[in-house]
Amino acid sequence: MPPPRYRLRPVTEFDRALLLQVYGSTRIDELARVDWSDADKARFVESQFNAQATHYAEVYPDGQYDVIESPAGEPIGRLYLHHGRDEMRVIDITLLPAWRGHGLGSRIMDDVLDEATATNRVVSIHVEIFNPAQRLYQRLGFV
Repeated sequence: MPPPRYRLRPVTEFDRALLLQVYGSTRIDELARVDWSDADKARFVESQFNAQATHYAEVYPDGQYDVIESPAGEPIGRLYLHHGRDEMRVIDITLLPAWRGHGLGSRIMDDVLDEATATNRVVSIHVEIFNPAQRLYQRLGFV
């Protein structure tokens, strides 16, 4: 079965709650190990989300910040790219948990790689060593 299709649309000011949810989904396993209240976990996630968003805006002010949507228009993740002269940097790609593991991340990354090839650029990405997406990036040829 082919991976699901998707579409991209620019992030708007109305996407904050969605983007916070997407970011928070990446911290669930880590936060399961700490003895904090749900309110403390939510405050921590929000502060980390805000710090990350500030960092991205400062380092990549001309980045392409998109919401990933299902074909039906359901927001299901985020894709942040920086288009440099010789490089495309994947700043961030995150899918909500229900959309992970079905080939959609591979499809999106294949499309990014195709765009880079068509524009004679290399693709770079920084991934933490404990990130399960490491396997995907290694399959795609990243080192």
